[in-house]
Amino acid sequence: MRDARHIVVVDDEPNIGASLRLILEGEGYRVTVCDTAAGFQKQQARSRADLYVLDVRLPDGNGLDLLRWLGDNADPTPAVMISGHGTIRDAVDATRCGAFDFLEKPLARDRVLLVVKNALDRSELQHENQRFRELVGDAPRMIGDSAPFLRAVTEATQVARSDVGVLLTGESGSGKELFAEHIHRQSPFASRAFVKVNCAAIPSEFIESELFGHEKGAFTGAAGVRRGKFELADGGSIFLDEVGDLHQTSQAKLLRVLQDGEVQRLGGEQPIRVTVRVISATNRQLDTLIAEGTFREDLYYRLSVVPIRVPALRERPQDVRALAA
Repeated sequence: MRDARHIVVVDDEPNIGASLRLILEGEGYRVTVCDTAAGFQKQQARSRADLYVLDVRLPDGNGLDLLRWLGDNADPTPAVMISGHGTIRDAVDATRCGAFDFLEKPLARDRVLLVVKNALDRSELQHENQRFRELVGDAPRMIGDSAPFLRAVTEATQVARSDVGVLLTGESGSGKELFAEHIHRQSPFASRAFVKVNCAAIPSEFIESELFGHEKGAFTGAAGVRRGKFELADGGSIFLDEVGDLHQTSQAKLLRVLQDGEVQRLGGEQPIRVTVRVISATNRQLDTLIAEGTFREDLYYRLSVVPIRVPALRERPQDVRALAA
């Protein structure tokens, strides 16, 4: 049975919050009410919601600013604005900034339920469309019928049904990213995000901010809050390419994420719960790096619950004609 949809209401008027809670919980939704923008931002950092209902006017800000903040943090959750008399123009402006719709005070029960249902339905449709595109649209095909290639594909397809960590090994250009996408598409997380990170392409001083995010003022140049790749991948899969290039400080933080299921932004105080399927890849010999003391053995065992070796093209010459075609 599907969990109840979680709706977060942000309104400083107690009667509005109570009314919305009564209306929405009566329809089986799970409701959290926040009375300030700051309270909402703390709530948003702790858990993912299916819908936000934001008042335009708040004691410490307004819904338009929150809407922009959500956009800056790449939060795909749909938002509905609440507007009082004289703030309809703000609400219309909010829809231009990405809000799904707006509700005018005094709130009418039928209107609330219709807007909420439509917003959630559209969000679900967008997820399904993304899933469909991955399955039949732009998703790359697994081409080849040689024994080494089919053996690797079979292993990838079988492990995709679980949520264990997968480590893809093989030479550069052998198709490890293709296998990672295949595992995600065949997994229970396929309708959610697939986030790619090339650990070798990000300077070491930025990799932790990239993976785990940061708070405003966490370091010079951190002008605002940034959600890390793990937060963006929450509910889906993250692909850590060239994971063998992570420096040891980042390895320790990654290990904690895998052990605890929580990330902590740079400069942040509160851990953020995430559920992410981790697929990693490397063209390096991690056992050699472990022996040299540059890669953590405990992290290796967390990442490589199921190791899959992707064969190089020279090991599957009979596939060249099909690939060229």
